[in-house]
Amino acid sequence: MHRKGMVSIWFFIGALLLMYGILITGAGLYELSNPPAHPVVHQELHAGIWWGAVLLVLGIFYSVKFRPRRG
Repeated sequence: MHRKGMVSIWFFIGALLLMYGILITGAGLYELSNPPAHPVVHQELHAGIWWGAVLLVLGIFYSVKFRPRRG
């Protein structure tokens, strides 16, 4: 399935999920400490923090499971 020197696409997907998770979690934490003037409906659920955490976990999982190995 993998040829020598090839990197799995799932590793790059994991890295992308990890970056998005960091950004979304950071934005959610910023919004938690600085509430907007016009809050969204159900702001008390903190969806940005939860969604960012899910993306972080998935990104770490895919990045570790499909990391490029030597040999």
